[in-house]
Amino acid sequence: MPGYQTRQQQVAIRGADSLLIRSLLDRQQYADPDGRAEAAGFSSATWPLFGMLWPSGLQLAAHMATRPLKAGERILEVGCGLALASLVCHRRGIDVTASDAHPLAPDFLHDNLNLNALAPLVYRRGDWAGQAGVPAVAHPADAAPVQGRFDVIMGSDVLYERDEQGHLARFVERHAEPDAEVLIVDPDRGNRPAFTRRMSGLGFVLHETALRTPEADGLPYRGRLLRYSRTALT
Repeated sequence: MPGYQTRQQQVAIRGADSLLIRSLLDRQQYADPDGRAEAAGFSSATWPLFGMLWPSGLQLAAHMATRPLKAGERILEVGCGLALASLVCHRRGIDVTASDAHPLAPDFLHDNLNLNALAPLVYRRGDWAGQAGVPAVAHPADAAPVQGRFDVIMGSDVLYERDEQGHLARFVERHAEPDAEVLIVDPDRGNRPAFTRRMSGLGFVLHETALRTPEADGLPYRGRLLRYSRTALT
């Protein structure tokens, strides 16, 4: 691809068959010729992050590989990056939508679906800071924004910024069903308590599980599965 280099590799997923994944070669890759990423708030330093394989993404994919199936359940992945968890869900026949704010995320998703001989998967632009799903800056080539509500909203390592305005929690509120579950794999980021307080204010109760299981390649992992649940009042 012009401006950046990629690689393909078999990625082992605990509890599921491996996936052939196209990712960026390393964190030095960068290309934004039309300024779409910059307009969406991505600097040259943060631009490559969507296209890398991250331990928390592998942990979320492993969790979704063995999570019990529920009839009619709709799942949304936020900040999907390479969308490993969405790909695992999609391969299991789950109704899943992948979302991200990076303009190249849908291109990599499309390629990785083809590499694994999978049918198309719904992708939507996930702009947390937008109001009611309307982004501050849009481009004609961008995907349509996230619409509607979901039974499960999941994400991995999405609490990396302080998010003092609470954009992510408000995005969850806009798109979560009254009865909903939010699953976040977090590598013990310091922003977790503030996010939990915001979620509590929205009626979500936290149940957390320590994650200490090594990746399939044997590398250690230290983090938590944050499960926020809410039940509608009757």
